[in-house]
Amino acid sequence: MHLADLCERFDDRLRTDDFADLDASANGLQVGPEGKEIDHVAFAVDAAVETAERAVEANADLLVTHHGLIWGGLSRVTGREYRRIAALIENDLALYVSHLPLDAHPSLGNAAGLADLLDLADREPFGALGAEHIGCWGVARDPFSPADLATLLDRDLANGARGVQVLDFGPEEIERVAILTGSGADWFDEAVEGGVDAFVTGEGKHQVYHEAKEAGMHVFLAGHYATETFGVRSLEALAAEWGLETTFIDAPTGL
Repeated sequence: MHLADLCERFDDRLRTDDFADLDASANGLQVGPEGKEIDHVAFAVDAAVETAERAVEANADLLVTHHGLIWGGLSRVTGREYRRIAALIENDLALYVSHLPLDAHPSLGNAAGLADLLDLADREPFGALGAEHIGCWGVARDPFSPADLATLLDRDLANGARGVQVLDFGPEEIERVAILTGSGADWFDEAVEGGVDAFVTGEGKHQVYHEAKEAGMHVFLAGHYATETFGVRSLEALAAEWGLETTFIDAPTGL
């Protein structure tokens, strides 16, 4: 498959163009010639020297990541930027990136994958950003206790030795849950307005402690990396359906 054709398929499915004015990430093909032939695609959360080198070791032609290399443009290619881009170009490895489009997708996205893990029903968009939403909320089919929800997240997410951090200020039974993966603390007030029992995100900010305590809400900080593996794994499954060889590169940060 030509690289341009694969990128077009991903862009169409993820509505990449709709996020052009909302996302600092340069979503879509960031590095590589459109005419390149693609047989093997590697998938990872982060574009970094490590993930590029491991993709090359797997004989991949393309690396697909959630966090890319270009944020708000490049003024110069030196230092860290040079090393990361050189790891791609010197090995003829292309890079495709999907940041907010992959957060937002209602079935392929990070929040959707985490909602699937929690088996949430009656889902609705959450995490307003312009005309889009980059998270979701839903209702537990069987209410969780705070301990049970923390155990589920600890068991099934690659959050490292730190484990899931819980701000345990909400009700004894958790029914309505809001999810915004990665760094979602800026949407805490929207979760409060939605009357949820728990807010699940990757990492928090200092002020969320008191905000959660005053709102009477549980907050689960399940790890930025750990909550954002779902989207790239969904894209990997799509690529496999399209007849491409795939490799997932797990490079957890513990953060």
